[in-house]
Amino acid sequence: MKKIALSSIFFTVSTLLVLTLLVPTAVAQEEPVKIGFFSPLSGFAAADGRSALYGAQIAVDFINENGGINGREVKLIHYDDAAQADQAASIARKLIERDKIDIGVSGSYSTPTRAAAGIFQSSNVPLISAYAVHPSIIETGDLISRVGMGAPVQGVAGAILAVEELGVRKIAILTIDNDFGVSLSEHFKEKAVELGAEIVFEKKFSLGESEFRGLLGSVKDANPELIYATGYFSEAAHLVSQAREMGIQAPIIGQEGYDSPKFIELAGRYANRTIITTDLNRDSDREIVHKFLEGYKERAGVPGDMVGASAFDGVQVAAYAIEKAGTDPQAIMSAINGIKNLDTVVTGPFYEFKGREAIRPIEVQIVRGGEFHEFMVMKDKNIIYPPTD
Repeated sequence: MKKIALSSIFFTVSTLLVLTLLVPTAVAQEEPVKIGFFSPLSGFAAADGRSALYGAQIAVDFINENGGINGREVKLIHYDDAAQADQAASIARKLIERDKIDIGVSGSYSTPTRAAAGIFQSSNVPLISAYAVHPSIIETGDLISRVGMGAPVQGVAGAILAVEELGVRKIAILTIDNDFGVSLSEHFKEKAVELGAEIVFEKKFSLGESEFRGLLGSVKDANPELIYATGYFSEAAHLVSQAREMGIQAPIIGQEGYDSPKFIELAGRYANRTIITTDLNRDSDREIVHKFLEGYKERAGVPGDMVGASAFDGVQVAAYAIEKAGTDPQAIMSAINGIKNLDTVVTGPFYEFKGREAIRPIEVQIVRGGEFHEFMVMKDKNIIYPPTD
């Protein structure tokens, strides 16, 4: 048997010891990037919450299949907030304190996102709102950003669509009585009146409302040329269906809350002719849009929607910023605020971020033949930029 020199054994052991000591450093460098995510997977908003989660998961798969973030795998840590503010606040603490996330993305509505935003800000962790519209979300602090349209932009876009594009002057406003609905209707009304429209009827209704005939009777008596109605897919489907059943033929403008295959499923043939302001253009010729819609249909079994697309984009922006700047919170925000002409997003391109909000085209979709299709695209700077004081 061949003898092995003691010096060789010593060298081998020493080498292994050095390599062993180096392992923790190597592993630390390969720790995954942790993105925290919350959306309503139960309760009245479960369909939107699942859609948001699908979009976020598709984005993570897309990133990891392309090498991750600078070679690091992306891990999505997600929880169900049931669209409740207290649950969103609790989840925010869990993501930050227990899960040690690098950045958060909200796939939830305005009220829970507002509740979580303050905790992220005070804990020095960035949060991206995917689609929640309320202005105060961004006002929370310098670590909070949004990829979806805020209410000031979307409300103004709706008013310009109604008065300048559709040429109406007599408008009825029906508002779901929560952060989402009230903020949208306020900005719509202000701009519509400024443009010369008359608000001939205005009323709020409760979240979860399904019986609108009494309210619509008053709308019919007011004889508006157009109805601007905020709501989510369920309220919207009941409202639109009952309006058409009662013979109200005035155009109805909705918003991103209508942007769900559930709206068309529930409203059936009555969904046709409904016009909405939203973030997703199904008829876009951009490659990323087609890839997303194909991936979403494969994963969810139903057509993609704005909620899923916006959550996809929230994760994409988070990954872009960390790839450019690392995981320091201020560096992340500097990278987000420095974005110019980002085209790897479905609801974009994002021309830039202004006041931590994505600036991009506003999509106007119409339901035809039981599907959402392009009605027009708004790109005017006076519309797509948030109004300044």
